[in-house]
Amino acid sequence: MLGFLRRTLGRRTVRRHADKEKQRQSQRSGTHIPAAGDSRSIITCRVSLLDGSDVSVDLPKKAKGMELFEQIMYHLDIIEKDYFGLRFMDSAQVAHWLDTTKSIKKQVKIGPPYCLHLRVKFYSSEPNNLREELTRYLFVLQLKQDILSGKLECPFDITVQLSAYAIQAEVGDCDPSEHGPDFVSEFRYVPDQTEETELAIFQKWKECRGQTPSQAEMNFLNKAKWLEMYGVDMHKVKGRDENEYSLGLTPTGVLVFEGETKIGLFFWPKIIKLEFKKSKLTLVVVEDDEQGKEQEHTFVFRLDHPKACKHLWKCAVEHHAFFRLRGPVQKNSNQLSFVRMGSRFRYSGRTEYQTTKTSKPRRQVSFERRPSRRYSRRSMQHRANPFNRNLESSSHSNAASHKPSSQIAMIRSAVPVVASLPSAPVPIEIENLPRSPGLHQSVKRRLPRADDPRAAGCTLDSPALATAANRNYTEFVYEHNLKNAAQ
Repeated sequence: MLGFLRRTLGRRTVRRHADKEKQRQSQRSGTHIPAAGDSRSIITCRVSLLDGSDVSVDLPKKAKGMELFEQIMYHLDIIEKDYFGLRFMDSAQVAHWLDTTKSIKKQVKIGPPYCLHLRVKFYSSEPNNLREELTRYLFVLQLKQDILSGKLECPFDITVQLSAYAIQAEVGDCDPSEHGPDFVSEFRYVPDQTEETELAIFQKWKECRGQTPSQAEMNFLNKAKWLEMYGVDMHKVKGRDENEYSLGLTPTGVLVFEGETKIGLFFWPKIIKLEFKKSKLTLVVVEDDEQGKEQEHTFVFRLDHPKACKHLWKCAVEHHAFFRLRGPVQKNSNQLSFVRMGSRFRYSGRTEYQTTKTSKPRRQVSFERRPSRRYSRRSMQHRANPFNRNLESSSHSNAASHKPSSQIAMIRSAVPVVASLPSAPVPIEIENLPRSPGLHQSVKRRLPRADDPRAAGCTLDSPALATAANRNYTEFVYEHNLKNAAQ
């Protein structure tokens, strides 16, 4: 009797704690979509959206992936939903796309709550085919994440142009009276964002004046689509020679990379066989020889984990079906269900052809763009220029003139006054040069020369130095170094 009461009370306690935890998770997320039924028959899924917000969805325990996907698409009012998917990580840290035909609990093993991420699954090769402004906005958010994470590499000039379009779409026209390069530092667009990058983005941003958010996002996509790695789904593999390669899935076929060098492209029509077994992926390609006859070539790749191999195979099947076919492959019902070889997985969604040919009205005409994450503004007082070192060196020499003679030798050896001269004249604007760093007028008149033996403690009051003290400080140091170098 006591054992029965103990087990009963223990279960109730555990259930009570589980209910409280679900309530905390739903309150922690931005939006909560409840479901009918008691807590024992409900699972909670937490989905991170592309704009950084979270949605908590309650579903029946036996719910399939399609129910969760449809709830998210309805919540965001996305019409062109076939370009997107829900992604999760397994215990082996392998990323998977949620299969809409299978149970959520059977796929996502980590939870509850079951954490997933909304991502762009298929990158349209022609963004002009995206009819919905909301779809283009989500594509821009995904590409911004790809560039910031380093997944999508692009040259410096392209990065600057894309960042200018992004800030134009979010902030609007640049107002020089309110905005400056330090304002751009509140945003993050590239992994290693420097002051030079922010200054270049600011200059390009001023050229985007007059563009609406929709126009700026369209320009962003039309610029990004020409990047070599745009929309390439990369997977790390090993060849028969045990060298590491990368297979990239694209709308046209499968790219093969050795390091960062592209060594091959297998077009989808030329791939006649694609299968996997444990950690081995086999690719059979047909190519024409010199005489015009078709020859089969077999390529075998290995992956670190069987789940990663199956994930690569499923992604390849879905890419081929979405971009190449006019409709999904219909399952053959004549085959016996209990006799099967290999995986029964087939792409069940609509193809790109079907998506572009069908149209459906949205519930709402407009949507709200969520502001991106802001960072602390960078201080622009010490921007890099070729005279900053001269400025710092002269400041140290001024401080050294007031120290005891026993310490001056050590200071002069550690901090040289005469800095190396630039190899060529640098065009600068006199108005932007830094002024004297807070020195009193009497101190300015006692600037010691580097080649003067009396610099240890004497005061120089020559008319030349008095005149130089009233001029721009950096200009004086530069001319002073030129004179020393000539001697």
